[in-house]
Amino acid sequence: MGTLEGKVVILTGAGAGIGAAVARRYVQEGARVVGVDRSEAVQALGHELGTAFIPVVADVSTWEGNVAAVKAARDTWGRVDVFVGNAGVTDAAQELADIPGPDIAKAFTELYGVNVLAPMLGVRAALDDLIAAKGCVILTASFASFNAAGGGALYTSSKHAVLGLIRQLAYELAPDVRVNGVAPGVAPTRMKGLGALGQADTDSVLEGTRFVLPLQEVPSVEGYTSIFTLLASAEQSGLMTGSVITADSGLSIRGLAKPGGRVGAAGGGK
Repeated sequence: MGTLEGKVVILTGAGAGIGAAVARRYVQEGARVVGVDRSEAVQALGHELGTAFIPVVADVSTWEGNVAAVKAARDTWGRVDVFVGNAGVTDAAQELADIPGPDIAKAFTELYGVNVLAPMLGVRAALDDLIAAKGCVILTASFASFNAAGGGALYTSSKHAVLGLIRQLAYELAPDVRVNGVAPGVAPTRMKGLGALGQADTDSVLEGTRFVLPLQEVPSVEGYTSIFTLLASAEQSGLMTGSVITADSGLSIRGLAKPGGRVGAAGGGK
């Protein structure tokens, strides 16, 4: 019997990367998963995982997209036990000064719609089921939830907002629903850039990334799945709510690396 035997999970951002890896692990652990992604790629995961996985192509930044995911879970398995808000987009670490002023509002709306609004909508859509099940919520935070230079002004501020959302929802939903998060550092994934800024998808791992990590190894996406499994299990993490597990390969404790911001641009550092 798996750790999550019989649990019904809604997992957003399931089409690739960490989301797809978590979906595979959850099914392996006995869960039944509704995987949501705006990419058709999530359909292939449905073929791979069989009847334990229902793919839903939807925009999680809309209320309707989240309602569709909850309906799929209810219609097939009668309930929702776990909501995992994992969908995310990046700003390609673009600094505020490099974004044309007229484009900021559109870029903000696009990025915050996926990174912050979507998990709010998802939790709200599944809330009655989660309360009835004494279930849990897991949101994907980031190294950028605690530190600067994990993205640009838009991305970093959005991931700080996810940290606040985890803590606030943990307060509001206790004692019925536990709310926790996972804060990855680096993973070999491609994140969707912002259409408002004309950005293409961005590789999360760049040349030389490995050597700035204290552990000197870029983890696989599968390396994060045990943490998501731990948090989905009341038996293993029943005393945790409002917590974020940092899994950043030591990135946040690497010490002084180089001057940041405009130091180099001003000629005061290299």
